[in-house]
Amino acid sequence: MTDTEEFKILSDLVAIKSVNDNEILVAKYLQKLLGEHGISSRLLEYSTTRAYLFAEIGTGHPILAICGHMDVVSPGELDQWHTDPFKLTNKDGKLYGRGATDMKSGLAALVIAMINIHEHHLIKHGSIRLLATFGEEVGEPSGYSIAIAHKGSMDIKLTSQGKEAHSSMPEKGYNAIDPLMDLLVKANKAFRETDKNNPDLGKLTFNTTVFTGGEQVNMIPGEATAQINVRTIPEFNNSLVEKKLTELVKAENAQGAKIKMDIYMSEPSIKTDGKSEFVKLAQKIGAKYAEKPIPTVAIKPVTDASNLIADKGPSYPFAMFGPGNDTPHQVNEYVDEKMYLNFVKIYTELFVAYLNK
Repeated sequence: MTDTEEFKILSDLVAIKSVNDNEILVAKYLQKLLGEHGISSRLLEYSTTRAYLFAEIGTGHPILAICGHMDVVSPGELDQWHTDPFKLTNKDGKLYGRGATDMKSGLAALVIAMINIHEHHLIKHGSIRLLATFGEEVGEPSGYSIAIAHKGSMDIKLTSQGKEAHSSMPEKGYNAIDPLMDLLVKANKAFRETDKNNPDLGKLTFNTTVFTGGEQVNMIPGEATAQINVRTIPEFNNSLVEKKLTELVKAENAQGAKIKMDIYMSEPSIKTDGKSEFVKLAQKIGAKYAEKPIPTVAIKPVTDASNLIADKGPSYPFAMFGPGNDTPHQVNEYVDEKMYLNFVKIYTELFVAYLNK
């Protein structure tokens, strides 16, 4: 493809408002694009607005899986943007738009590389399997570095039941906020003051990010909820977090509280050694385009690797390697124009070299 065609694909993707939903529109766009280049794909609908897309080229083993997500976060305060967040805009070599770095540029580069390889019959054996998801990702915006480890993530909801009453007669009710606040203070101490640490990932983090309770100022609240995000490490993993928080909830309930815990998302941390042939090849090829060495790093955000390679062992050939920078989820998100084009070349060369070895 020409540079113009590659920019057009990214521009089309950014224009699709797949804000934590409507990924099916991205999936259908990619399905049509792949079909125009002779690549069949399968759409797996999760709901009327959400779907996965699967596509494959080549035949047999080994199978190289390439993975990227189709959703983006909300653009936030529109008046803080210098450009329309859903119109890819080139300013001084930077391509601005929501999802430009996280991670529609990575997704576009993966798909374009797949099309290039297919049209020019570049792989002699093996297969490339595209997984376009509405969850997390592997071709994330690492820039010119390769992530080989990341923290885990847990989303937890605590619900405290009380009894409503007029605030002038609190003795006739039970304030649902009080025990929940007490529990959160104890949890902050238990999880934040731990001495458990990972040399690459650092310490576990524990944060209450949403807190609700009560309906009006002169009424004792009958219910209160807190939502918590925990970023875990191997030394303080998801199971240990669940065990400790369960103990704290039981202790609070033993004092008269009625608190229920719901862990509605739990993804483990991932740690590989970064010594696989695939990672070394990615470093070698990437360095040619970056014009500098490609280091391996550990990152804090979670990716689909939590599901794809959780039980594969430290030597498994995993690399999170994609165009981008540190502007994900921010206003004026952008990706470097040259980096985007480079990653199309990097992916094409890397996938062919790995399968044809």
